[in-house]
Amino acid sequence: MLTCNSVSTISLRLKLAAVGLVLALLWPQVADAQVSLATFAVDITIPVGHRCMGILPTKVRQIDDPLQAVGLVLLGPDEPVVVVALDWCEVRNAAYDLWRDELAKVASTTRQRVLVCSLHQHDAPVTDNRAQELLDEVGLPGELFDVDFQAACIADTAAALKAAIAQAQPVTHVGIGQGQVEKVASNRRVEYADGSVRFDRQSRSGADSLLAKLDAGEIDPWLKSISFFNGEQELAVLSCYATHPMSSYGQGAVSADFIGQARRRRQVDTPGTLQVYLTGCSGDVTAGKYNDGSLAARGLLADRLYQTMIVAAEQTVRYEVDGWTFRCAELTLPFHDGAEFTREAMSKVLRDPQAKMDQRILAAMGLSSLERVERGQPIDVPCLDLGVAQLVVLPGEAFVGYQLMAQRLRPKSFVMVSGYGECWTGYIPTQSAMVDGFDHGWRWVGPECEPLVEEALKQVLEVTK
Repeated sequence: MLTCNSVSTISLRLKLAAVGLVLALLWPQVADAQVSLATFAVDITIPVGHRCMGILPTKVRQIDDPLQAVGLVLLGPDEPVVVVALDWCEVRNAAYDLWRDELAKVASTTRQRVLVCSLHQHDAPVTDNRAQELLDEVGLPGELFDVDFQAACIADTAAALKAAIAQAQPVTHVGIGQGQVEKVASNRRVEYADGSVRFDRQSRSGADSLLAKLDAGEIDPWLKSISFFNGEQELAVLSCYATHPMSSYGQGAVSADFIGQARRRRQVDTPGTLQVYLTGCSGDVTAGKYNDGSLAARGLLADRLYQTMIVAAEQTVRYEVDGWTFRCAELTLPFHDGAEFTREAMSKVLRDPQAKMDQRILAAMGLSSLERVERGQPIDVPCLDLGVAQLVVLPGEAFVGYQLMAQRLRPKSFVMVSGYGECWTGYIPTQSAMVDGFDHGWRWVGPECEPLVEEALKQVLEVTK
């Protein structure tokens, strides 16, 4: 006959045995935990008749070359991290959240760990679901972008991500390399002989002999690359360089432009290695000193970038890897304080049938962003830390000064900074640029952004001083 004490003892032994069995089953998985990687690429080319850059008057007439979503997912002991680069101009607000949420579901991770980066080609779309809703309400359906088309692109990308995960390969090493790009980037800011300073250099200013002659100004000349290896097999390369990716644009010919050409050439060179390109912080950096807007210039710029990708590959140093850490800061930026950016002013333009189409679209985009700020939704600033290298994604058209700031904060590490994450902000000037008089209708943030961005960078880069 079993007593209460003997029953309790047997029960305890059974529980301990069960725990031991669970631990025995789990231990090999923990002991063998390793990083693995999957890659994917999807066509996201907008159709004929679609608008480019949100406001360009000439809609798509032809497809010069396709647009892609190119990405990778890291799997391992920590929650998965997805990095995806879109050959689109900008993705904003609810559209940005939608991309991240749908990919996060497939990867079994969180929204913050899905690093969606637009590459900012101008012959490509701007998407913002709330802005399009506002346009729908005033009888302008599809004027910013095709909502159903974006949904299909997200679904296709999610399906490709799901299929890729099933084919994931181990990652044994991470490589870092860089090369100095010649004659591509130049700052918008120019100093004239009379001492005046203006932000006159645009993407096609090479046709102006004076602007072509003046100094390139503040840029980051380095193309950086982070590579992932399975033994000797290179699985994927993330390349990042800071410049606006425009040569010839605005005539209704869809194109991934010179950065897309360079990426495709490297992909042909390395069929077993996915080439992913990210655009660095380049709100104030264009190819304008070296670009006259011709297709010939596009080819020259593409070749210079392509050749530097090869140099970065040749300079790559490999390091063993067994995991990563992930950090994310919440960044709250002020909305533009100008009179034309008030709710009343933007609503008036949106509802005015006599207003120009681009101004009505811009008003809808501004109202969408204002609503976001008013409800207190911050911007996610993620950082994938691989030990020897960190990848940080900043919002919108952050100026190159922020990229250089991030590198100064971790001077002994390899810091890669992509711009064009959450893009509602438009331009994010540095304080010095504001003092110099930078202003533009594509800026939706207020003037006091620099200390806020710096604090976010310190958090994700774990700067203690």
